[in-house]
Amino acid sequence: MKKIRLANELAEAVANWGWKYHHAGIPTTLKMPDEKYIPHFKFYISGFGNSPFGIEWMRFEPDCPFPELIQTVPHIAFEVQNMESELANRDLNVIVPPNYSAQGIRVAMIEHNGAPIELIEFEKNK
Repeated sequence: MKKIRLANELAEAVANWGWKYHHAGIPTTLKMPDEKYIPHFKFYISGFGNSPFGIEWMRFEPDCPFPELIQTVPHIAFEVQNMESELANRDLNVIVPPNYSAQGIRVAMIEHNGAPIELIEFEKNK
């Protein structure tokens, strides 16, 4: 029987797997200040660099290749040390396979209980 987490306990991904909170991505249809365009994925990001909480706004072009879930439901992102190991050794529902969002930054998206979750790995971790 799986242990039920108590309110004062960290999530298993943080407490036992070593994942670190990185940001929360929130979809929007509004143009936000200081947007940065990610051309190969056809969407804009903003806010992350100025938010003490890691809030990142995401505005998508109509032909963005990401699944609707990512474009409509906020996600939480965790930094991981080894993307291949995490994806191979855990029962995760991958909805966007590992890819480079920018030089030295690799990401993948999983889905858990209807929520998108981003895994992010930085080259410095290799």
